[in-house]
Amino acid sequence: MEDVGEAWLMTSLSSSSLKVALVETAGSLPVLLLAIPSGVFADLVDRRRLLMITQAWMLIAAATLSVCTIAGITTPWLLLTLAFLLGLGAAANAPAWEAITPELVSRKDLPAAVTLGAVAFNVARAVGPALGGLLVASIGPGLVFLLNAVSFFGVLITLYRWPRTTKKSTLPPEHVFEAMRAGIRYVRHTPALQAVLVRAGTFIIGASALWSLLPLVARHELHLGAAGYGVLLGCFGLGGVTGAALLTRIKQTLSTNSLVVVATLVFAAVTLIVGYTEKPALVMASLFSGGAAWMALLSTFNVAVQTATAEWVRARVLGTYMLAFFGGWALGSALWGWIADHFGVSATLSIAASSLLLGLTAAFRFKLICREDLDLTPSLHWPEPKIVPSDKPDKSGPVLVTVDYRIDPEKAEAFKSAARRLGEIRQRDGALYWNLFHDTNDRGRYLESFVTDSWAEHLRQHGRVTRADKEIEDNVWTYHIGASPPQVAHLIAEPPE
Repeated sequence: MEDVGEAWLMTSLSSSSLKVALVETAGSLPVLLLAIPSGVFADLVDRRRLLMITQAWMLIAAATLSVCTIAGITTPWLLLTLAFLLGLGAAANAPAWEAITPELVSRKDLPAAVTLGAVAFNVARAVGPALGGLLVASIGPGLVFLLNAVSFFGVLITLYRWPRTTKKSTLPPEHVFEAMRAGIRYVRHTPALQAVLVRAGTFIIGASALWSLLPLVARHELHLGAAGYGVLLGCFGLGGVTGAALLTRIKQTLSTNSLVVVATLVFAAVTLIVGYTEKPALVMASLFSGGAAWMALLSTFNVAVQTATAEWVRARVLGTYMLAFFGGWALGSALWGWIADHFGVSATLSIAASSLLLGLTAAFRFKLICREDLDLTPSLHWPEPKIVPSDKPDKSGPVLVTVDYRIDPEKAEAFKSAARRLGEIRQRDGALYWNLFHDTNDRGRYLESFVTDSWAEHLRQHGRVTRADKEIEDNVWTYHIGASPPQVAHLIAEPPE
């Protein structure tokens, strides 16, 4: 309802395509600023408390916009400013909101829970815009904004009553910049996450055109009022709900990668139809299909991220995903608005549909995988390193860890391939550097080494190793043919004089 009110109010305040498109940009641009930092905070602080603060922030922003609009003092730039402030709250809220889902359900139920969350969102998208359009037409956008402000009280009460339990760590807390770097490093060394970021980013840049220009299509091409615009969005949301109901059955037929390709093709076709038809019924039918495709894409992207991410870094990774998705949305909306000002809405939607098709070329290099069976619970199988009593490694660094292997030279290639996969995990979980060395005087001896920047970070690395990681490490150790297990050593750099 808030989205409908903002977009429709802007069409009343300004005839500029760019300013109408900037409403979407103002709401999603904050993700560029806060996605990763808010993910870091959601991993470091109490998520429940953080959510309550962000919900209160959005309540104040929505209430201010309501008061200004009812008083008749809202200008295009004031509207964009308050939409931006509301977007700041949403950007700070989103990683923590997404990250709490695995706290509420088992991993087996996580894909269904993520899809159910998306269904709830799309039910709101189906009902909210249609209802919002009717209310904007009857009572004005100011009161719609007031209803949105009041709705945050319900969320705040629910969060206040949530009996969340937190686990206390014996390790020193991560600093903000260290935690931010750890999240980026995790994504960098996890190919499954890289695929999601690329595919989601290439999709949303083209898809944002439909969202940002639909108010102009409704008003100037279809000659609809606010209620008609709400019905268009309602058709989109209803399609999303229908798509969610069929998603499980569709996944039994199509692979994850194929599902995303088909859904993108459908969305590109919908974008093209909306740009060149003047029949409201045809636009509504196409938006229904677009909603189903949108639902399939967002649910697939979200499940792929959630199932590839360990708990300790979940909010940071989700923040990175939201940066790619909503950052692309913000930039894309501004771009399509500028193009529409110069070349018209129909031509712009045509170009956007072409960009969606072009983005599908990423499917050849970045294939999506949803590993719902991946066990990312901590294995805690690394023994505590032995420390000389007089040393104080908790304040020293960097730390060099070496693992000495004895390998059958005939199996060296298979061992090196398995070890490189393990090296990605070491770097993902905290290593600044990893390498595998071969003894030039002994064909059967290999030395694995990796470096962390402090003793505390290495101890954190102990707690980050998952059961899935342990299977890969066990596979590497099966190549060791020595009489005793591979020798592990910890070395701490001497401080400079």
